[in-house]
Amino acid sequence: MKNEEGLAFHLHIKEGDIGRYVLLPGDPARCEKIAKYFDDPHFVAQNREYVTWTGTLLGEKVSVVSTGIGCPSTAIAVEELIEAGADTLIRVGSSGAMQPTVHTGDVVVATAAIRDEGTTSHYLPIEFPAVANIEVVNALVAGAANLGVKAFTGVCQSKDSFYGEVERSRMPMAQHLEDRWNAWIAAGALASEMEAAALFILCAIYRKRGGAALQVINEFDLAEVDEDDAAKHMAEFDADRVIKVAIEGVKRLIKSDKR
Repeated sequence: MKNEEGLAFHLHIKEGDIGRYVLLPGDPARCEKIAKYFDDPHFVAQNREYVTWTGTLLGEKVSVVSTGIGCPSTAIAVEELIEAGADTLIRVGSSGAMQPTVHTGDVVVATAAIRDEGTTSHYLPIEFPAVANIEVVNALVAGAANLGVKAFTGVCQSKDSFYGEVERSRMPMAQHLEDRWNAWIAAGALASEMEAAALFILCAIYRKRGGAALQVINEFDLAEVDEDDAAKHMAEFDADRVIKVAIEGVKRLIKSDKR
């Protein structure tokens, strides 16, 4: 879908504005920060929660585009980016720990996402798994290792309600939420976030490569911490670590694709 100027309806971009490799933070304010890791970065467009910058890495055009929070806005961004020429899309964001062995500052490279959200059911039946591309997963894991960053690989949970996770006990469906949360943990889910499922499902449909590097910003089971406990107060998210992992991953994909 285009606007009257012939640009993507929401992103306000056109073919040629972006590279085939696109990093996807949620926060629009993070786009310029990520673009500083590019060679010759330049601002492309801004509309609503969507900010676009483009530059190069290893001589290849790359871009960063914010998705906003959640799967609905992420799906819009991914749809319009693919139409504009993107074929490798990597979420770069934050997450909450779901295992006691995963700690603040660690990075989770998602291999798949639990579709605990409503957007992707408009694309495929819930039985179809939301799985990351193995080339992207391997590139991100290798990038983290090269940087000396502790990275886990495994399943993340993509949810629709932030407070439905972190403050489950005060919700009308508290027991239902608690039972599902405990099931995800029992099965080994590593981290909870809000966008990866939409990215993975759309990449599957359109035969593109999708991945996600997630920095953990709180300790396991924040919801069980008393409101007066200092641990309940989350620090501002410093994205440098996960950005560097994503940049290293993209560089490895570029080198591999050129070969």
